[in-house]
Amino acid sequence: MRQRQASPGTRRAREFEAFVAGAAGRLLHTATLLTAESPDDNPRARRLLTLALAHTYACWDRLRGEDPYDRARQYLALRFAHGAWRSHGVLLRGRTHPAGPLSRLAPQERLILVLRLYEGVAEEQAAALLGLPAERVRTICDRATATLLHPPRGPAPAAMKAKVAAS
Repeated sequence: MRQRQASPGTRRAREFEAFVAGAAGRLLHTATLLTAESPDDNPRARRLLTLALAHTYACWDRLRGEDPYDRARQYLALRFAHGAWRSHGVLLRGRTHPAGPLSRLAPQERLILVLRLYEGVAEEQAAALLGLPAERVRTICDRATATLLHPPRGPAPAAMKAKVAAS
């Protein structure tokens, strides 16, 4: 009788371990993109991943055919959004380590860009997840893409300034 009671818990643990083995790498990369941290130094991304996996494990038995990856990604995105928007962009300030290319984007832009382009979430699904109109999600995604494709020009290099001044 005791083995029967332990069996569902053991099966649950094995299923979750298999899920983590297959999905944790991609989810960590998603979290790293969201936090705009370096892949080598990403404590906030690792914290987000840990929270998302803990939440997924807690509701593992209630998934009933639902994709656990979608659940983990959804929680990861919502947790990031809640923390980033509540702190009004604190994730962008005070950075002491090199930032990724997405660090130029606002947290909301990063979130939508990562969901839409990296994770392949449909516009309507992203809008529903974030509580925004689909048109707003499209606009934010377009603006973020344009920012990445056409970065602002910095000051001219010193050698070029000297060459122009000598002319």
